[in-house]
Amino acid sequence: MNNTKDYTISQEKEQKNIWKFLLNELKPRGKWLTPFNIISIPVMLLAVILLVIRFSKGLGSVSNLTQEVPWGLWKGFNVVTGVAFAGGAYVITFMVYILNIRKYHSIVRVTVLNGFLAYLFYAGALLLDLGKPWNVINPIIGNSFGTSSVLFLVAWHFLLYMIAQLIEFSPAIAEWLEARRAHKILSGMTLAAVIFGITLSTLHQSGLGALFLMAKEKIHPLWYSEFIPILFFVSSIFAGLSMVIFEGSISQKVFSVHLSEKNHRTRKSIIHGLSKICAATMFAYFFLQILIFVHGKHWELLNTPMGYWYLTEMIGFVLFPMVLFIFGYKRSNILLIKVASVITIIGIVINRLNVSIVGFRWDAAIPYYPSWMEIVVAIAVIFTQIWIFRWVINRMPVLCEPPSWVKNNQPKESQ
Repeated sequence: MNNTKDYTISQEKEQKNIWKFLLNELKPRGKWLTPFNIISIPVMLLAVILLVIRFSKGLGSVSNLTQEVPWGLWKGFNVVTGVAFAGGAYVITFMVYILNIRKYHSIVRVTVLNGFLAYLFYAGALLLDLGKPWNVINPIIGNSFGTSSVLFLVAWHFLLYMIAQLIEFSPAIAEWLEARRAHKILSGMTLAAVIFGITLSTLHQSGLGALFLMAKEKIHPLWYSEFIPILFFVSSIFAGLSMVIFEGSISQKVFSVHLSEKNHRTRKSIIHGLSKICAATMFAYFFLQILIFVHGKHWELLNTPMGYWYLTEMIGFVLFPMVLFIFGYKRSNILLIKVASVITIIGIVINRLNVSIVGFRWDAAIPYYPSWMEIVVAIAVIFTQIWIFRWVINRMPVLCEPPSWVKNNQPKESQ
């Protein structure tokens, strides 16, 4: 009887300690009056007010969307564009766990974290752009759309891939909570989650492009092609890796105190290696775009305003950064590679917006322009993601070395 009572008391103490630990971790750390906080906090507060208006008075109260143009900034930017930038997660995990390139192991966790948060927030942003958000369950269960719908496929890919990424990142959460038994179980599930996640990610990157195959008469001929799924998939590779380079460069400065010595030492080598992959995939993408353009015989469209914009995208934001990546790799110029990654990121934003907004119903009598309220909410979604990302980095072993009790189980990097 006493043993049972003692066990109950010890359990209660353990639960209290866990709650005390979690409450302590929720407390802010560091300075509050930083430039990012000063800018982001008012934007997020304003976005909360706008979202209250949106959900109480309807989508039209804050956006310029109509029945003719239902795809707006939240879908085109936060969802379609954001998912491309999350592509770095499946590329890095493929190289580390499948190809066994240990050089990139130090950035696996931060890349997976970035990918998971991207999917979580951009799937959430999708709810903002639906006139009836509760209908989001329909493509998942096949209601109205059917199980043969592309949307049904994409919805399940999104859902399952977020679960796979959470499992991939879960060992870091177990280390943070010092849950040793859970850590052992979750670590054993990592490889299976990685394989499953890579399969899902490659499918839904192209699946997002497949959604536009049904809008042939609505998309400008310079951006429509039956090869949109392939273009979306290929571009997600260099888009994701460019974001890894960009995010890593910022993290190296902002979170320098958390970076392990090994992470500091291998950072330049990692960026140098990623630039080669970016250059190769951008060449493949550019070559595909040329073949598609020649095959489509759209020469007369080049001498139009949309044609000039198309050439700007292809030359200024694909060919130009590709050349910068090549020169940066050959000359081991890290600054040049970073510049190329920023231009590539801008180029991906332009491309996805061209497909989903600019070139979508381009001939409409009243063209769609996002309202200032849509822009504020779109930026607030990104700011919120950064806040969560920063909170996790400052508390969990993402960039730093794992605790001593798991160090012996970590894979050694190849020399």
